[in-house]
Amino acid sequence: MASRGIATPAGKESSFEPSLWGDFFLTYEPQTLQRTDEWMRERTEKLKEDVRRLFKSCNGTGERMLLVDVLQHLGIDHHFDEQIDSAVSEILGSEFSSSSLHEVSLRFRLLREHGHWVSPDVFNKFKGKDGSFNKETTNDPRGLLSLYNAAHLLVHDEPALEEAIAFTRQHLQSMRGRLMSPLAEQVKRALQLPLPRTYVRVEAVCYISEYEEEEGHNPILLELAKLDFNLLQRLHLKELKAMTEWWKELSGFIGLSYVRDRLVECYLWALVPHCEESFALPRIIFAKANVLLTVMDDTYDMHATIEECRQLHEAVQRWDESATSVLPEYLRKFYNEVLRNIKEIGDEMAMNGNYEIAYIKKQLQKQFTYYLQDAEWIHQNHKPSFEIR
Repeated sequence: MASRGIATPAGKESSFEPSLWGDFFLTYEPQTLQRTDEWMRERTEKLKEDVRRLFKSCNGTGERMLLVDVLQHLGIDHHFDEQIDSAVSEILGSEFSSSSLHEVSLRFRLLREHGHWVSPDVFNKFKGKDGSFNKETTNDPRGLLSLYNAAHLLVHDEPALEEAIAFTRQHLQSMRGRLMSPLAEQVKRALQLPLPRTYVRVEAVCYISEYEEEEGHNPILLELAKLDFNLLQRLHLKELKAMTEWWKELSGFIGLSYVRDRLVECYLWALVPHCEESFALPRIIFAKANVLLTVMDDTYDMHATIEECRQLHEAVQRWDESATSVLPEYLRKFYNEVLRNIKEIGDEMAMNGNYEIAYIKKQLQKQFTYYLQDAEWIHQNHKPSFEIR
């Protein structure tokens, strides 16, 4: 982005708390590692080949399930989409008979996570005639944890899984003080946030150290997980630095002192569903769009008059530089920056594949319409009902 002069701030100062991060990511340098990025990438490629061979050497459904599960916990499953899809298909199509609550729950979870329907009836073998779980299951903490996580993949109107969640939660909570590491940490984490709802990167950083404690852990998987985590973390930090520079220049130029500085939060929002290196472009697009929408939200909610809200909405629907003529002076620079940034995003998307910027523009225009509707309701002191008309 070309350098610009600093505009005079418009209107009142922000009533929001300042960013906790400030300029932290502008100057932060990650800890120097013993190995270079180039060495780590080369080593990663070698280890990925070793893991592909592990898939080929799996004997039976149990080994396949365990391998897929560990890869997902370690956050490196995205390197093996083809192999995992094949393994899941084999798990689905193979005969399976197990008296292990852990194995039955693991199969249920893996298949549902990958879009295959599995009936909750598979857990009936662990229940008595009255429909409640057998007492023996309460002495199996690993099995209870697996069932607890699996049951959180329930859909609407599955009371059997709702009962399983209540049952396992009660017994896992009661035995927490008696569990050994690393199972104790895994249970504590799951009770706070079940595995299907956990952020991949948080689970990975926790599970890497836990997996290292497990007897019989695979050193190939462990080393790959550590290298992959470090490489991705360094990439994310570089992106945060670039995003912070972008926001500092943008916010200084548009001069809207009433808006929130939530750059890091917007980046994290984009990072959660798209943490892999291959999603770098969508991640940056998502983060920048969130920042621009935050500025717009604060303008509608905290600063603009209702007439200015209508003018801004008109300009956005026209989506043309000439529309600045309908805007108040303090919003003209921001409006032009929205157009320019979306155009830059479109140009970059065009160079990186078959993407269409028109969809982003259309969604932004729709979002601005929602902001205006909200402003109109506030102006009219109108409280909309939840009834569908």
